[in-house]
Amino acid sequence: MEVDGMKSNSGNQIAQRFSIKVLQLLKSAQMQHGLRHGDYTRYRRYCTARLRRLYKSLKLTHGRGKFTRRAITESTVTEVRFLHLLLYTAERAWSHAMEKRQLPDGPNARQRIYLIGRLRKAVKWATLFSQLCAIKGDSRTSLEAEAYASYMKGNLLFEQDQNWDIALMNFKSARAVYEELGKYGDLENQVLCRERVEELEPSIRYCLHKIGESNLQTSEFLHIGEMEGPALDLFKAKLEAVMAEARSQQAASLTELSWLGHRFPISNAKTRVAIIKAQDLEKDLHGPLADSMPAEKRLIMFDKVFAAYHDARSCIRNDLVSAGSTENMKDDLNGLDKAVNALLGQRTIERNQLLVSVAKSKLNKRRDEKNEKVTKPEELVRLYDLLLQNVADLSDLVSSGRDRRPEEVSFMEECALKSLLFRAERCFFLAWSYGLAGKRAEAYALYCHAWSLADEALRQCYTSNNSDEIMIKELKELCDECRSSSCIEHATGVIEEVKGPENLSKEISAMSLTTTGKKLEKLVDKLDVYESAVGDSSAKGVPHIEAFPPPLLSVPRNPIVLDLAYNWIDFPSLENRMKKDKKGFISRLWR
Repeated sequence: MEVDGMKSNSGNQIAQRFSIKVLQLLKSAQMQHGLRHGDYTRYRRYCTARLRRLYKSLKLTHGRGKFTRRAITESTVTEVRFLHLLLYTAERAWSHAMEKRQLPDGPNARQRIYLIGRLRKAVKWATLFSQLCAIKGDSRTSLEAEAYASYMKGNLLFEQDQNWDIALMNFKSARAVYEELGKYGDLENQVLCRERVEELEPSIRYCLHKIGESNLQTSEFLHIGEMEGPALDLFKAKLEAVMAEARSQQAASLTELSWLGHRFPISNAKTRVAIIKAQDLEKDLHGPLADSMPAEKRLIMFDKVFAAYHDARSCIRNDLVSAGSTENMKDDLNGLDKAVNALLGQRTIERNQLLVSVAKSKLNKRRDEKNEKVTKPEELVRLYDLLLQNVADLSDLVSSGRDRRPEEVSFMEECALKSLLFRAERCFFLAWSYGLAGKRAEAYALYCHAWSLADEALRQCYTSNNSDEIMIKELKELCDECRSSSCIEHATGVIEEVKGPENLSKEISAMSLTTTGKKLEKLVDKLDVYESAVGDSSAKGVPHIEAFPPPLLSVPRNPIVLDLAYNWIDFPSLENRMKKDKKGFISRLWR
């Protein structure tokens, strides 16, 4: 933020012009106060606190008793903070509207009316901000304020689903301004303007699509909505509503779900929509572009698939509650729930396999590469434990039926083969962790066991009908790695056994029981440190056990107290203060 000072020309003062980098100011506030993670509630609270500080510092309070709003006009704006008041008021209204837009189940009719009202407030304050910047600001500030007001007007019309041509005109106007501003200024300003142009592009294309001037299909907007930024949140919400409408139309054709030779009818429309949403996401996960997709993005898509299948299961269970005593309907719903649960289990296995591949890619990396955390073999052992549990649960779910079809038998064989592969992989990384700990015998035995498991799985792959080429390749690589690692561990163990007595004699000869010269660290002073006491390769000093002779320490003892004054004290008599018993006439007769 910069303020141009007043200039004098022949004794006449020119009106003061203020300068505000609107986009840079807003982007910094948004990224530092919640919008980096989409937290509009936090950003709204920041705007409220910022406005409170501005009102107090400008002494523009609205009275202690009855509220009387003090308008901000051209004569009121005597410094740049008055323009900040208008800007942050518009931002507060906009963030409040976006907060309502991001409710878990979406805004209902009443909340949507409130949302549109807040957007109208944002347009009102943004327009006033633009008007006053045109009078009080320099040319660049006026241009940025005009682009900001156009963007807010476009957001309001975009949410109202009306006047798409006017919304398109506003978005294009804002884009033209940011394109022009992106050609000048420092590098940071150019990058911000370019990002804002990219964020406005999907909204413009969507408006063109609604007007009918674009040949884009609704499904193609999914790739446009992959961009990130606060300016795209309204577009993504609108796109999600459009895709939900498309899925509901597509759900009319989905009457049953096929799974392992079974066909389960689907009568609930919400269940159909949830299953179709999950299937659309699975197409992207297993499509031709899945290999080039980053792992973080694939994990996010897996989470969306899980949410869709959980929504389908909740709808199925609600139908089971309302089914009553109709046995045929309950059997169909139970079968459908079992099929959806099995699909959920398969996607869970795929997600955990993706986590394994990510962990393997970081296994041999150094910590210096992009400051990434190095994966330890123990973490892969834990992931394979999860995979084994997932396969066991899926196998139990499929085998729970009475009549088994050939598809189910084949699926069970595939699960058993996967379980054998995961056991071999788990045993291999467990042996790796033992090798790193210096336990050569245990590591050698585990490598040999992993080799036998991988060899058995490879034989089953060759004999089974549904052998997978990728699995066969993985098993061959695992057999080679187990063989080489077992030979290395065996050789290392033999070398350590041969050199053991020699190393031990060197370490014993280097031990010291005295503390002459430099003060050494004693073993008793390192009881809370979990490291080798003798023979540590990283130790700089001479290893020793204890200083001899031990130093003398002072031992505290209990104090001696002799009470000699008690026998020489004359205590006063207290008989006059003692309470005397009063006896009556009857009590005297019983003496």
